[in-house]
Amino acid sequence: MTIRTFQPGDERTQAALFNGAAFALPGFKPATEDDVRRRTRGRGFDPTSRFYAVENDQLVGYCVLEPDQGRVGYPWCRRGFEAVGGELYDAALRSARERGLRTLFTAYRRDWDAVLGFFAARGYQKVRDVVNYAADPVDLPTIASRGGNPVRRLTRADLPALVAMGRGVVRVSAEQLEQHVFNSPHYPAEAYWVVDGSHGPVAVGVGLDNPNWPDVKKVDALAPCFRLGAFGTEGLNAKRVNGLFSYVVTKPEHALPAGLALLAEVNQELTEGSVTSLAAQCPTDAPHLIGFYTRYFKEQGRFPVLELTL
Repeated sequence: MTIRTFQPGDERTQAALFNGAAFALPGFKPATEDDVRRRTRGRGFDPTSRFYAVENDQLVGYCVLEPDQGRVGYPWCRRGFEAVGGELYDAALRSARERGLRTLFTAYRRDWDAVLGFFAARGYQKVRDVVNYAADPVDLPTIASRGGNPVRRLTRADLPALVAMGRGVVRVSAEQLEQHVFNSPHYPAEAYWVVDGSHGPVAVGVGLDNPNWPDVKKVDALAPCFRLGAFGTEGLNAKRVNGLFSYVVTKPEHALPAGLALLAEVNQELTEGSVTSLAAQCPTDAPHLIGFYTRYFKEQGRFPVLELTL
């Protein structure tokens, strides 16, 4: 058995390996050759970050490292070849260290016990849950109208304040955050709003409206999918959900009044467009934000994030 990196044409076999290994797991959704091909033809794809086990000229397993995100995947193997999973993972781990990565993370459904156990046995610790929420807009106006802070559009001059607000939630550099906010290929910077206080911005929020994106009530809320636009998902592969609302604040005590002011503004704007349900996503290590969403949204599901320090 040998381990090699990606070669053109591996897409079909990779999809088949995943489907064969994961089909019995809760919430399984089959992968297609086109799904894999979209990733391998995407901008920035690194063929040296995918590892394949070959036995008698046949692929029997694979493991994916996403070095730009610091994310590693479970080694999916053909039945009868599960033992090569450890070697595939070790190859991804060596590559991560050679690239200078300091931490790795992984995220899977909370009910995929064997997958989570594989990482726990290798020293990964759960650092947070990511909680998915939804809300009916008709339930929010009378609640949100209690916010009385002035709200305006975000400008580049607000970036330093946004960087400070994002500490502990946003996990990219200030330069990467600026690119994410002001040069996103998926939505305009005008989607961001600012709540001003007496001494400057106290909160920044975002509201996304795109009728081509799925309604939040039609997606699998237990799937380990980061939601595009939610603070904390910058730089990660993220799923698009229509009606996404997210925000960060300067201090925990601003979470309720500023959140209400932003929610009022975003709720009104989005429901004048194509949005019929609001979506949100928040990590549990931001308890002041979790408290707000728990109060005004309904939890749909959550998934764990595990990390390893290299």
